[in-house]
Amino acid sequence: MKTSVIVTAVLAFFALVTAFQSVYVVDQTEKAIVLQLGKPTGDAKGPGLHFKIPFIQNVVFFDARLLEYDAKTAEVLTLDKKNLVVDNYARWRIANPLLFYRTLRTVGRAHARLDDIIYAELRVALGQYTLQDIVSEKRAVIMGEVTQKSNQLLSPYGIDIVDVRIKRTDLPPENAQAIYGRMRAERERQAKLYRSEGWEEMEKIKSGADKDRAVLLAEAERQAEVLRGVGDAEAASIWAEAVTKAPDFFSFTRSLEAYQKALAHKTRLVLTPQSTFFKYFR
Repeated sequence: MKTSVIVTAVLAFFALVTAFQSVYVVDQTEKAIVLQLGKPTGDAKGPGLHFKIPFIQNVVFFDARLLEYDAKTAEVLTLDKKNLVVDNYARWRIANPLLFYRTLRTVGRAHARLDDIIYAELRVALGQYTLQDIVSEKRAVIMGEVTQKSNQLLSPYGIDIVDVRIKRTDLPPENAQAIYGRMRAERERQAKLYRSEGWEEMEKIKSGADKDRAVLLAEAERQAEVLRGVGDAEAASIWAEAVTKAPDFFSFTRSLEAYQKALAHKTRLVLTPQSTFFKYFR
């Protein structure tokens, strides 16, 4: 009786293990392939519950999501013979798990292949453009070319390249100081040019202002002389009219003015009393 119970328990245990070995679940973020004695069988399996032959077949899972590969920085040579240190990354997915397993097997080997191909294509593409093009709006066009060519070369490995981007571009340390020095010298040259142009413009403005000032002063002096002449003429006319109306009074006032000027500062005059100069003293 005990022997039959033990046999039944052992059989139940093996049946349970066999059942667990016969099914597998693929997550919605994964794809799977079934290996029979180390060789793939059938197509890749999508999410859900699947069955396999226990103990003979095993399952290998692959991530079906977008994966990111961050490449190491590397130097490239531009069309205008400038060295650049480029830091790039790529987004990719395993499009064909069966082909991927047959050619590369692991993600680590895939990264090595990505590094070789993307770096080679990036170096070729950047070598066709100048430094100014790479750091300007043409970068998107360059990255599109690299993505397309890399995708063509990696498709035989079951890999789909979604995007290749440059995160950062730097100058090599040995070239950075020289280029910064040239940039500084160029900016100083432009500053001197702008400064000299500013001084020239200032001198033009000053000379124009001096000219306008001289013209304004000359015009004001001319107008003053005209007004002075008009005033003198009017004064002479009034004076002449006054003399005509009262000649004796005119003679009297002129004599008083002559006395005031001639007899100032202890002046001595030798004249006879009958002199006409003392006419109004008598």
